[in-house]
Amino acid sequence: MTKYLTKSWSGREGNYPVQEELNLVQRARQGDHEAFARLYEAHFDKIFRYVVMKIRNQAESEDMTQQVFVKAYESIGSYQLQGVPFTAWLFRIAHNQMVDYVRKESKKPIPLDESLPIRDDSDLEGEVETKMEMEKVVLATKQLTKAQREVISLRFAGGLSITEAAKTMRKSEGAIKALQHSAILALRKTLLAGEKGGK
Repeated sequence: MTKYLTKSWSGREGNYPVQEELNLVQRARQGDHEAFARLYEAHFDKIFRYVVMKIRNQAESEDMTQQVFVKAYESIGSYQLQGVPFTAWLFRIAHNQMVDYVRKESKKPIPLDESLPIRDDSDLEGEVETKMEMEKVVLATKQLTKAQREVISLRFAGGLSITEAAKTMRKSEGAIKALQHSAILALRKTLLAGEKGGK
């Protein structure tokens, strides 16, 4: 199965209609490698963005995303079709993988050069400014509550809808909307305060 799990982050993402995804999940539960590979292709980028926003290291994030899908492949037989949506199930696996990762890692600061890869020397100044802006956002998210950070990660990095985020976090849609709203307000306030303090 590992030959099917060799994707790097490419920015390509697919989504299937609900019934088609359910059919793929059913086939994957019965051992169909091609069906699981199609699910992998459809969800890899969402899971990767969610993970990379949390740990801010591309290589580690790619490895962890691979591990999420290995774990999903090993556990797909226990996935209940009438339970949570497949996407929510994957994000729970990703969340649990990150909890394990954080437990193993000491809380060391991540050097600036690991937060985003520099792609081209021709726009070095722009790349540095982008990195600095990302670091500001990352630092600002540390002021949020754990639940607010999770909502922001699921909604904006993972690209989940309100409904999907609610099912992943086992909260009501209203609670997700409230958490998202309060998180955005807190981020805006923190970032604006940082801009005023930096002038």
